[in-house]
Amino acid sequence: MATTLTGGNQHIIHLPTTPFNEPSDPHTVAQQWLSSLQSQLSNPESLDTTDLFHAESWWRDMLALDWDMRTVRTATEIQHFLSKQQAKARLSRFRLQDKGKFQPRLETVVEGLSWISSMFFFDGAVGTGTGMLRLTQADDGSWKAYAVYTSLQELHSAQEPLGKRRAEGTTESMPGGISGGTWIERRQRQKDFLDEEPTTLVVGAGQAGLNMGARLQSLGVSCLIIDKNERVGDNWRHRYRTLVTHDPAEFTHMAYLPFPQNWPQFTPKDKLGDWFEAYASIMELNIWMQTSITSAEYDESAGQWTVSLVRGDGSQRIMRPRHVIWCTGHSGEARVPSFPGQEAFKGQVYHGSQHRDASETDVCGKKVIVVGTGNSGHDIAQNYYENGADVTMLQRSGTYVLTADKGVFMMHKGLHEDGGPPTEECDIVAESLPWPVQLALSVHATKRIAEAEKETLDGLRKAGFELDFGQDGAGIARAYFTRGGGYYIDVGCSQLIIDGKIKVKHNPDGINGFGENQLQLADGDSLPADIVVLATGYDNMRTTVRKVLGDKIADRCSDVWDLDNEGEVQAMWRPSGHPGFWYFGGNLALCRIYSRFLALQIKAVESGLSPGVRQ
Repeated sequence: MATTLTGGNQHIIHLPTTPFNEPSDPHTVAQQWLSSLQSQLSNPESLDTTDLFHAESWWRDMLALDWDMRTVRTATEIQHFLSKQQAKARLSRFRLQDKGKFQPRLETVVEGLSWISSMFFFDGAVGTGTGMLRLTQADDGSWKAYAVYTSLQELHSAQEPLGKRRAEGTTESMPGGISGGTWIERRQRQKDFLDEEPTTLVVGAGQAGLNMGARLQSLGVSCLIIDKNERVGDNWRHRYRTLVTHDPAEFTHMAYLPFPQNWPQFTPKDKLGDWFEAYASIMELNIWMQTSITSAEYDESAGQWTVSLVRGDGSQRIMRPRHVIWCTGHSGEARVPSFPGQEAFKGQVYHGSQHRDASETDVCGKKVIVVGTGNSGHDIAQNYYENGADVTMLQRSGTYVLTADKGVFMMHKGLHEDGGPPTEECDIVAESLPWPVQLALSVHATKRIAEAEKETLDGLRKAGFELDFGQDGAGIARAYFTRGGGYYIDVGCSQLIIDGKIKVKHNPDGINGFGENQLQLADGDSLPADIVVLATGYDNMRTTVRKVLGDKIADRCSDVWDLDNEGEVQAMWRPSGHPGFWYFGGNLALCRIYSRFLALQIKAVESGLSPGVRQ
């Protein structure tokens, strides 16, 4: 049942084929395996996992064994990893989930591959954790692990004040009692940081910064969030008028505070902005709006930053946090190409990030060229068409397309959906497989979605729109985590293309330049144009670091996003390469999930448990 890895660092694998001999009791099989693992881990000096893993197996760990995100492949490497880490991590007291959907069960994952899966819990030297096991049957009938996941969920020394551990809340129970002031009096001093320096400075008050601030404060790490906008939520309010989230409500909750049951399935941008503003108040986050960084220096010997801030009223403040978390958006600076003759063009040219709404001017009958066919390109093209423009989308390479009403819900089926398991459990299951395995499974999921959406996809092909399902056919998963784009979640534009209401020009060789009233293409063709929108994406997040903090800091940071040699996302949510500096971003769900892990890393540094840098 070998797993083959191909494609260099593309992490393209072939899933194993397993015998199908249904066990009499999945719980017994899972318990026997977990007990054997515990027995082996109790003696790390003489660890022998031969009977526990197939030759081609996987172990993904988030902070339980190493203060980083790690993916380890093959039985030999897993044994080496466990032998190295267990003496310090001391994982023990393994126990299976005994209720709900994720207790031991047999699953037929795809044709030819079945496994026994179960959530489990464990203790460690520094905290408690949750994991997942997936056991497949060997030819001799034995059950061994194909994939194991371990994740630190809480530190022994910093238990969050949740549920029965919540704070009492009376003035007398607060530190210092009545002499320290009422809740509102304390909040004002906290927000202004009159009595202390923030341990952590979070740059950006979008979904990344807000989730991050809530997690840190729950762990007792003081945090100041700054943002250049006027109000919390403006990073969504200021985007184009018709924008709505493309992920459903159950997938996009914020940490500690899910959306109400009557929340719409897909959230309009301004409604989401208002939710962010309410969330910041409810979570008691310390936020300075209209605030920017003017300079930042890091003192390595002191493990401390000196950051100069300027606020909206012109006042300046110097802060000395120990950590800076960069939450300025998964994408960095807008990627704005320039072309020969552009200065002579009599029409309007702008980047998609500057788009607000086509109704702001009279565009009826105007010839609009949208360069790029990702989410933004489609939404902008649809917006112009609905306001009477003659729209052509210029497509250089293929784009993956799935629909919001079918494909999106198929992706979340069984996990983040109405009536599904608890969000916290779904988050663990969703992140528990190594990315190479998830991408391999996505190949099958993408095929199922394509079958369900055949009519739409065939219509797009007929209209001249080129589809791209990814190098291995993994669809949106590979596009998002390796490219950060290259896909469209259809909310209406595809039908406009199919009906010929929005035209598509396939243009693999790109743009030669501009004429006075046209766009000249490399294939010798030209398109008349009054407005050209460059929906050409964004640079690496590191470019924003370089622009704001300078070369000295950016040069020590790694590029962020895409998968590293092990198959983990580069630099995001984990050590960045620069001490005391962290990248944090992603969609709403990823920000909810990974804010826990980054907050734990920072708390571990502050508690002397972790160096905070890659070892």
